Amino acid sequence: MSRTPSRKAAVLGLGIVGSRVHARLLAAGWDAACWNRTPKKLPGERPSPEEAVAHAEVLSLYLKDSPAVLEVMGRVASHLRPDHVVLNHSTIDLATTARLHGLCVERGCRFLDAPFTGSRQAAEDGKLVYYIGGDEAHAAEMEDYLAVSSRKRLPCGPVGSATVVKLATNLISACTVQAMAEALAIATRHGVPAEQLATAVAENASGSPLAAMKFPAMIGGDYATHFSLANMAKDSRYMLDLAQRAGVSVPGIDAVSRRMHDLCDEGHGDLDYSVLAKPYLGEK
Repeated sequence: MSRTPSRKAAVLGLGIVGSRVHARLLAAGWDAACWNRTPKKLPGERPSPEEAVAHAEVLSLYLKDSPAVLEVMGRVASHLRPDHVVLNHSTIDLATTARLHGLCVERGCRFLDAPFTGSRQAAEDGKLVYYIGGDEAHAAEMEDYLAVSSRKRLPCGPVGSATVVKLATNLISACTVQAMAEALAIATRHGVPAEQLATAVAENASGSPLAAMKFPAMIGGDYATHFSLANMAKDSRYMLDLAQRAGVSVPGIDAVSRRMHDLCDEGHGDLDYSVLAKPYLGEK
């Protein structure tokens, strides 16, 4: 039987998005605890994930990757209660999503596969979009909670479907930004001003919100992090795993993944993934 949880929440992971979601929850009147591996000294911060979980009924995970999610959930597993609702917002692989679901079933609590699209500014403005995989009744219970940090919640199907959708959309974004970097390099080396190319793309079928967001940063050499190269490179490994599971040849994302990992090895991982343009622009 479904019921609306109390307004006690815990946000685990206080990076670019998690910290801003936590701030919005507090502003909306939620009694929101939080935890981060490296303490941030934020309101409601607990010294351990176990203590944060003990405080809450709704648990939101905004952790870095699959190993981090598994490590933290391993720590809190014995503290999970039947009244808990666990929402995983971290971008992880499909096998880890299945393991989280299984753990919650074992502990008798509810689980939603709920990754998001949007980055720093969208989180701050409450305009994330969540992809939702899991029981529709559980998703309905979480509507008001998720609405605090998002403009839309998109149902995708059963648990795992939202993970697949999130990785598929990231595949498009990674390959698109690499294509933009290559187009920018070719155009400018043939004497076309970068701004002129950006204007032309905006009027072309290839124009998109992503192009409108990333072209100015790439042209200006501003790689302030909205979504880091390291995170996109990490996600590309999960994309390749999905492709292998499906028996699909994916030469595009395979090449872009190798490119991103090379740039991470060169020390660019903490920058925005628009840094894919950096080698073409003759920057040190």
